[in-house]
Amino acid sequence: MIVVTTENVPGYRVAEVKGQVFGVVVRSRGLAGNILAGLRSIFGGEIIEYTQLLEETRRHAIDRMVKNATMMKANAIVMMRFDSSEIGQTMSEIVAYGTAVILEKQS
Repeated sequence: MIVVTTENVPGYRVAEVKGQVFGVVVRSRGLAGNILAGLRSIFGGEIIEYTQLLEETRRHAIDRMVKNATMMKANAIVMMRFDSSEIGQTMSEIVAYGTAVILEKQS
């Protein structure tokens, strides 16, 4: 599955648009992670616990999006984007979305 943030893929043409596709994940850091992150925020700098959580969540959202595109019989996703928000003070929502398409090699 080709996943790109661009509208076009060099060497390919869009033969068919299947439609919008997305993957949603909501995660929360456990109590211990929140305590460690809270302590780190006192001293400043990167909060590694949250960075790791968001990186894993983005990967998971992409995996779900690709699975949905596969079910639609697409072989690529163009114009892929991320959106994120907080739910309450302890949960993060990450959405990966784009347009599922069928790409064909140009001759």
